[in-house]
Amino acid sequence: MGLSTLRNVRYAGMSSCVPKRILHNIDDAPPKIRSERERLVRNIGIHQRRICAEWQTFSDLAFDATGQLLDALQWQREDIDALIVVTQSPDYLIPATAIILQDRLRLTNTTIAFDINLGCSGYPFGLHVLGSMIASGAVKKGLVLVGDRCATLNDPLFSDAGTVTALEFDPNAPDMYFDLNSDGSGHKAIMLPVGGHREPFGPQHVVPTRDEDGLLHWPGDLILDGPAVLSFSTQQVPPSVRRVMEYAGVATHDIDYFIFHQANRMINETIRKKLGLPSEKVPSTLSDFGNTSGASLPVTMTARIHEQLSQRGHKLCLGGFGIGLSWGTCILDIENAVLPPLLVS
Repeated sequence: MGLSTLRNVRYAGMSSCVPKRILHNIDDAPPKIRSERERLVRNIGIHQRRICAEWQTFSDLAFDATGQLLDALQWQREDIDALIVVTQSPDYLIPATAIILQDRLRLTNTTIAFDINLGCSGYPFGLHVLGSMIASGAVKKGLVLVGDRCATLNDPLFSDAGTVTALEFDPNAPDMYFDLNSDGSGHKAIMLPVGGHREPFGPQHVVPTRDEDGLLHWPGDLILDGPAVLSFSTQQVPPSVRRVMEYAGVATHDIDYFIFHQANRMINETIRKKLGLPSEKVPSTLSDFGNTSGASLPVTMTARIHEQLSQRGHKLCLGGFGIGLSWGTCILDIENAVLPPLLVS
């Protein structure tokens, strides 16, 4: 797809929700690996993470965020034409989580509801899909819910969150600019190898092994090729940012904030330095919230700059990248949008 423009689409509001439970990457680590964990934390920059309660799913967090935003916007539920869920943590393999949330949120039966299976790049893609429906005239008001439940006790990287963004038709809205890309040749860099039809879950997958530190690992654990992800992110994201800025006809000084997927400190700092961006223009939530997958862009907006965004108009450059491999960058203006403070549930 590459470069594209959306017209007549207004960014009306956004809300983010994280679970109550906090995991400290160093203090909560087993004593025998604490020194190694301290070294790792210095590299990845993640000191603490949020993890769902046992009963909690991504959709519970997104449900609470949506209720908060609809109340703040004073939108009538019968006026919502579309509900899109972008997640890799569905409630069930089938049916789609969006269908379940359509009912839980008491939206009408005429609401279009479906899921998109994307992770860290999901926010720009979700905005574009819903925005395209609005720009076509088929939808007047819609919601895109983005996030995942991906935190575990042992992995120091991932964190849980759910978010919702409201878009609506407005002939006076500023244009939105996108650069969306995919490279499936790198799909093995981040993947869950077990549980789909290619390798169904079986008895052989329930037997864990212990590593040299005594930690358990299952055959179906997430595969994450760190060097491959580092190379992909730092090679593809900066050119995408430059490309969409040129396409939109804007320069660095025209953009108030650059917000990138919160991967880890090494990746994010390399991207920032390659683009020559001052740190004050690149807010980060890595230390407090870790890698929240597709939710990391709205979580960072909420946790770091929601007051600034609520006070006056701002031009943002958002960059999501990761699983797929896929990456998407967009430039949008936020003017008079409703952005409630971070919700903890």
